Amino acid sequence: MDIEIRAALPAEYAELGEITGQAYTGDGLLDLNEDDHYLNVLRDVAGRAGHGEVIVAARDGEVLGGVTFAAPGSPLADIAGPGEAEFRMLAVAAEARGAGAGEALVRACVDRARALDGVTALVLSTQPAMAGAQRIYARLGFVRTPERDWAPIPALTLLTYRLEL
Repeated sequence: MDIEIRAALPAEYAELGEITGQAYTGDGLLDLNEDDHYLNVLRDVAGRAGHGEVIVAARDGEVLGGVTFAAPGSPLADIAGPGEAEFRMLAVAAEARGAGAGEALVRACVDRARALDGVTALVLSTQPAMAGAQRIYARLGFVRTPERDWAPIPALTLLTYRLEL
């Protein structure tokens, strides 16, 4: 069966939070793993849903992964400027990787950004180790914007990408 892309249901928030947290800890992307403060942020899907759109990829009723879409003006946006939307916290369960869920979620964000009046670009930040995600971004036409790279904490510089819509 095909992958379904839709808004996350409140009953799925905890599950998606765990998938997101496990994606980051399992890939070694959090310095302190289970004790890392950012893990709580990653797991707080309900909190994100109040300020942006949380989108899931599901197959046969099972959540495979998700992403948070931040329209212009959303407090969830880290780097978006005027006329830009942003997406964050793209995560796919380890057992579902390679099946197209990540790319489908990114395409959903592109579609949402294109549907918004005045939005001319979609931006994102990613960790250098997120090579699989970066391959998706390149395949879909995102371009690296090194002049916008930034560090949320001193030991971590995030890479940025932008897609002209």
